[in-house]
Amino acid sequence: MGILDKHKIIEKNATLLLVLSFLVVTIGGLVEIVPLFYLEGTIEKVEGVRPYSPLELAGRDIYIREGCYVCHSQMIRPLRDEVERYGHYSLAAESMYDHPFQWGSKRTGPDLARVGGRYSDKWHVDHLRNPQSVVPVSIMPSYAFLLDRKLDGKTIEDHLIANRRVGVPYTDEMIENARADFLAQADPDADWDGLLARYPKAQTRNFDGQPELTEMDALIAYLQMLGTLVDFDTFQPAASR
Repeated sequence: MGILDKHKIIEKNATLLLVLSFLVVTIGGLVEIVPLFYLEGTIEKVEGVRPYSPLELAGRDIYIREGCYVCHSQMIRPLRDEVERYGHYSLAAESMYDHPFQWGSKRTGPDLARVGGRYSDKWHVDHLRNPQSVVPVSIMPSYAFLLDRKLDGKTIEDHLIANRRVGVPYTDEMIENARADFLAQADPDADWDGLLARYPKAQTRNFDGQPELTEMDALIAYLQMLGTLVDFDTFQPAASR
């Protein structure tokens, strides 16, 4: 009896096919799952990755509130065309402090995983105020109202505490200085030494050009940080070390 004949026996016997299919799926599942029980962590720690600064965290909340994730993913797949267009493929560690993560499954607009530093603050302000002024074919709505919404950071300490409860390593010092750091990051006259010690590579400046701290400042601070924390000129995957 040949292999094909044996295969016909399995195909014609529904019960046997079900049992064998279950057996194959079980073995495959065990091969994938069992090794995880022997690992201390499933996410490789990468130098440079840190929790969001208070202003960046507020900007991320605005990003989620306004549904930006619906049209913009934050995950570059390890495919040549994606890497050539957007930059180095995304690392799991870059999203380890995201609750929830912003990988996304649809792109009406471009991926934003490495948008930080690609455009000026003014470009972002113009884009958010009137998207068609910089991208004529854009179907993105206007977010000009962000310029009129002032921020005072009164609840930012609570946001850091909530994130710490789900695993983000905010220290007592970070929480104690949360509001001061929140107000300082976009204030050109502030002393940024403490902020930068707590949040390396945090970008410090007036992001929207207005004297008041606004939701526009927070959102741009978040966007300008995306993809800038890891130095991919020196980064090497664990498997190649």
